[in-house]
Amino acid sequence: MGFLSSLKFWRRSPRPPLASTDDPAPAAKFAEADSDVVSAEPVVSEEESGTSLYQSGEGRVLILGLVLTLVFIVLIVYYLTVNVKEAQTLLLAFVAHTLGGRAAGIGLCVAFEFPSWVTISYNLFLEVLIVCYCYSLFVFSFNKYINIKWLTTATRNAEKQALKHKDAVARYGWLGIFTFVMIPLPITGPAAGSIIAYFLKFSIKRNFAAVFSGTLAAIVIWTYFFDYLDRHIMTFKYVIMAVLLVIFLSYFKTIKRWFTQDIED
Repeated sequence: MGFLSSLKFWRRSPRPPLASTDDPAPAAKFAEADSDVVSAEPVVSEEESGTSLYQSGEGRVLILGLVLTLVFIVLIVYYLTVNVKEAQTLLLAFVAHTLGGRAAGIGLCVAFEFPSWVTISYNLFLEVLIVCYCYSLFVFSFNKYINIKWLTTATRNAEKQALKHKDAVARYGWLGIFTFVMIPLPITGPAAGSIIAYFLKFSIKRNFAAVFSGTLAAIVIWTYFFDYLDRHIMTFKYVIMAVLLVIFLSYFKTIKRWFTQDIED
């Protein structure tokens, strides 16, 4: 039925169980209870008692992701008309960032001599874009508002990984999420951090404040680290290209398996 048909757009209040028609006594009791409720409270329609999914916090995050996607498309189209080489670099950085993490995207921007502030701003933008989709789709799938096989599998895997680190991070609260996201390891990215914060019952504002603060700190560190290497290693650009190739080959099967089969506990 497609993605949209798998969304349940309303959170409905649970209905009371229906009485069995075989036993008239319980049915009478239910009818009496219903009459008391009607006399005590006004009748509220199903639509009024529900909360629109796109008006929820996760729905707003998804909408933000869609807006940022439009901004990204406009940015690429603009650079294609101004400087094709820079447009290609931005696209490659997006692919590298998505498949290989922030270090790969940052390294590519530095290798092609983007200014530091551009590298930091662009890669932070990409992190926010990716997290908006990962977080909102995870929450929707986890709460059964989306029923898509590959997304359900990815959600189960993300839940397993997040719960592995939940207790360790929970000891330090906000600072724990910040540090977890900032640490330069494959499993400690902002998407994973936002999911752990969800299980710790962080509000979205507190969640994203910790996640993106840690992300910004990590991006700044990576940018100046790679800039230092670029100035002291003549073959830095070729080293980055080789690293990106290795990352793609090593992570492609892992990423594919993440969406097709359950990972081991």
